[in-house]
Amino acid sequence: MNVLAHIYLSGDSEKIIIGNYIGDYVKGRDYLKYPEQVRKGIILHRHIDAFTDRHPVVHRSKIHFSGKYHKYSGVITDIIYDHFLTREWNFFSRRPLESVTYNFYRAMVNNFDILPEEVRKMMPFFIINNWIESYQTRRGIRHVLNTLSKRSSLPNETRFAMKALKKNYFALEDDFMEFFPQLIDYVENDFGIEISHRITIPF
Repeated sequence: MNVLAHIYLSGDSEKIIIGNYIGDYVKGRDYLKYPEQVRKGIILHRHIDAFTDRHPVVHRSKIHFSGKYHKYSGVITDIIYDHFLTREWNFFSRRPLESVTYNFYRAMVNNFDILPEEVRKMMPFFIINNWIESYQTRRGIRHVLNTLSKRSSLPNETRFAMKALKKNYFALEDDFMEFFPQLIDYVENDFGIEISHRITIPF
């Protein structure tokens, strides 16, 4: 899953939120260097990713992007799922998205000293450009994909990704709405994290 989903699935603990966010940047047993609640967030991040990677619905979504992105199709799917999370936010939370975003940025600043160096370097850009809320629009997604293709090993196939999103928009939305409540249940039941602002969804 992508940034917003990891934040949402962390509950209300600032330290768990930070750990969940930096999970991709902490390798192997390096998580043991961090405070207990941050460690819990890092471990949670790894389990969320593992649950997501093996889920058949997610595999179904990835197929739409595999033609050009191949092994990176999961990255695109994660970003698209964050788009649908912003679009369907009121189904999942009573807290305004802007409030959740602000609290996350504040947590990043408050915990700057323990952030991995790579996260520290990108944090100002991330906050100034309000990266999370940009997922709400297709224009924002395009900007994120273009930026990632320049700053990482993600293939420069933004045009293909946007065409695939447009063509399969409602199928991808259905996939997300089928998958995400299952992921919420997994986190709550297996990790004891109470997502207190969750709204019960009648599926």
